[in-house]
Amino acid sequence: MSSGNDCQSLALTKPALGEKEVTELIDRVFGLKVSWIRPLPSYNDQNFHVVVSGSQGVSESDEYVLKITNSEDSQEPDLIEVQTQAMMFLSNEGFPSATPYLTKDGNIMSLESGATGPGNKKYMVRLLTYLPGTPVAKIATNAQIFYEIGQLAARLDKALSEKFYHPSVKSLHRGQFIWNLANVPLLDQYIYALGQNKHRKVVEEVIEQFKGRVIPKLSSFRPCINHGDLNDHNILVDLSSASLENLQYKVSGILDFSDMSYGYYVFEIAIAITYMMIESPDPLPVGGHVLAGFESVLPLTEEERGALFLLVCGRFSQSLVIAAHTALLYPENKEYLTITARTGWKHLMRMVEMGQEVMEQTWFETARAYANHAAA
Repeated sequence: MSSGNDCQSLALTKPALGEKEVTELIDRVFGLKVSWIRPLPSYNDQNFHVVVSGSQGVSESDEYVLKITNSEDSQEPDLIEVQTQAMMFLSNEGFPSATPYLTKDGNIMSLESGATGPGNKKYMVRLLTYLPGTPVAKIATNAQIFYEIGQLAARLDKALSEKFYHPSVKSLHRGQFIWNLANVPLLDQYIYALGQNKHRKVVEEVIEQFKGRVIPKLSSFRPCINHGDLNDHNILVDLSSASLENLQYKVSGILDFSDMSYGYYVFEIAIAITYMMIESPDPLPVGGHVLAGFESVLPLTEEERGALFLLVCGRFSQSLVIAAHTALLYPENKEYLTITARTGWKHLMRMVEMGQEVMEQTWFETARAYANHAAA
């Protein structure tokens, strides 16, 4: 769910290329012939799943995702370069992340003109390997996959923060980036999209508590590079066990690195908890399973644990407010943009009703049970 600093500008920056244009672009830029193509949903970029055949004696068909970045973010090539290099690094480290197919000029991306829209905008295009698997949003989730995703979140951020180096890595310091959890207070300028109702009052309370109880403690959290969007549509899984009584899953793909930025380890676990709650029929205990997985790799400090409840509330608020705002800009894409809202409001309202103490007790007791079992 990436977004530029100014959500208002998105109405002018989202690509709108047709399938014929995309087919010609892939041939011209990558030297590949498209034999099958279909659009994929996207927040403010444009994605296509394509099957191609090579032009240099390659007889087999290969699957890719063509990612066309919105024209605003396309003006930050250093940032896109770092995100793409991070994907390549993670793939080399054994994580199931996509890698780019090089252009005919040997580059990982290319800035191309769009034939539609005002001003003939320019868009950065990349052809990424297609990752197999089923989005977490489409499976019957269970404690095992929540634990796995918690582990993944910790391992991924740890690898990026300790071993990934790039000359332009400083571009990940994105001070006003709306999706960085530190920027929950920036929601003030978009909250009008909620109208005047009980939802708005809850979000306003979350923002005020966030300003008073999270922002002053940021310096005590451990910094790292965040993926920033480990949601239920960006994590793909495959069955690792065929037992119908006890389905076991393994992560087969990590998608969409466009929200990468410098943040804190506790941000990533809060984001993962938020989105894993979305699809669960029993959402309140979910955080404990994700936390247990995360802490099996990287235990949280007392300060980080103390902020977890408000960070999860903050991410729900970000997702719900920005979705409502962006749906006003793109009414034709409202169904995709408000996916989280279908259950997100219910979960946020329930969390606030239950209160921090009860939620933390549920999460921490669940995580403690895992730790006790491992010790035994």
